Amino acid sequence: MKSTGGNKPRAGAVRKGRKGPQVGSGGQGRQALEGRKATPKAEDRPYHPAGKRKAAQDRFAASGGSKRQGSGSDSRPSGDQQRAKRPKQAEDIEVVTGRNSVLEALRAEIPAVALYIATRIEYDDRVKEVMNIATKRGLPILEVMRPELDRLAGFDSVHQGLALKVPPYEYAHPTELLDTVLSRGQVPLFVALDGITDPRNLGAIIRSVAAFGGQGVIVPQRRSVGLTAAAWKTSAGAAARMPVAMASNLTQTLKALKERGVFVLGLDGDGDTSLPGLTWAKEPLVVVVGSEGKGLSRLVTETCDAVVSIPISGSTESLNAGIAASVTLYEISKQRATKK
Repeated sequence: MKSTGGNKPRAGAVRKGRKGPQVGSGGQGRQALEGRKATPKAEDRPYHPAGKRKAAQDRFAASGGSKRQGSGSDSRPSGDQQRAKRPKQAEDIEVVTGRNSVLEALRAEIPAVALYIATRIEYDDRVKEVMNIATKRGLPILEVMRPELDRLAGFDSVHQGLALKVPPYEYAHPTELLDTVLSRGQVPLFVALDGITDPRNLGAIIRSVAAFGGQGVIVPQRRSVGLTAAAWKTSAGAAARMPVAMASNLTQTLKALKERGVFVLGLDGDGDTSLPGLTWAKEPLVVVVGSEGKGLSRLVTETCDAVVSIPISGSTESLNAGIAASVTLYEISKQRATKK
């Protein structure tokens, strides 16, 4: 190729090969210039942890479980879809984990959807009874690998090889709960929670109420924990036989209980009365427990008939809400026993 007008031949314009000189590429190298195209999403690569997680979720969904949303952008619902799905969150199925909790839930004949059992589980008396009850009730029993059971129960939950899927908890109404207790001829003893958001505290309080002769727990509808799987686990099965009522407005509920003759006793570190000097133990009581950090709210404190405190060592600032409720319930049960 000769140069014209003093221009030199353009380097690379002519390529020589077995078939002789070829001018240009004719698009033959376009794909090489474009590279390897877009990298597949992590969840679309079977060897990637996200891909393995998606495959496990698909298997779980195929077995009758609920499929979780993936981490990819295509799996995220649009804004309208998210708003449409929000009201259905209350219908999500709860998972009860742990051998004691699952056994107590089955003994109480709580409606259940399915029983999940880990492969190669070590059978003890509790597992045998769980399998026996589930079989008699015709409950679906699904044997799954432990990693899949971990994902179902939550990685922070100790499921002990058992998980039970149950419908959402049906809360009682506070006044109906009072009517039920009075119809039995019992002296009411309830515990109401004010601003407690830790489900383990709720589970511990439910267990203490059952242990010391109480008849129910009251939780507010807002800014409070509900009966979740973690609360079920901490209660060690007591949630299956201890009713939990939900109050749309805690202050108004306490006032309604006061009108029915129930003494409202607040528990706070700055209380004006010491717990050992309690003189209302024999009366119908509702003990209100506040959060460990903020304590009782102002409106609840004003509604209480009395506010008591637990004497503790000066080196300890405060007690955990679950422990404080346990100490108070023990003192009440002890005084009720001595006054009979």
